[in-house]
Amino acid sequence: MYNIAVIGKSSEVLGFMALGFDVKPAADGREALSILKDLLASKKYAVIFIAENYADELSSELEKFRDDIIPAILPIPTPSEDSGFGMKSVSDSVIRAVGSDII
Repeated sequence: MYNIAVIGKSSEVLGFMALGFDVKPAADGREALSILKDLLASKKYAVIFIAENYADELSSELEKFRDDIIPAILPIPTPSEDSGFGMKSVSDSVIRAVGSDII
C-alpha cells in the first residue's frame, strides 16, 4: 500500500497530518529537495504534495518526474506565497491529458 506525503514549511503543512498524510517539514528548497529524494528512494509514496514555493524553486528537478505515474508529484498552494505555479502546473497537466485547457 502506498502513502501520501506533503513537503513544505512546518506551519503550512502540519494540518495535513489530520488527513493521515506523512508530513515532511522543510525549512528551504534545498531541504525540500533532500526530503523529496529520500521519499522517491523509499518507493513508498503514490502521491507527494510539495508546497508551491518549493515546487517552483525545484521545477527543473520535478520536470524529470512529470510523466511518471507513481509517484505523482503535485504542487499545492500555501497561504503565505501564491506564485501561480500550482495552477499553471494543474493547467499544463489538464492540457496534456485532454488536449485543451478546461480550467
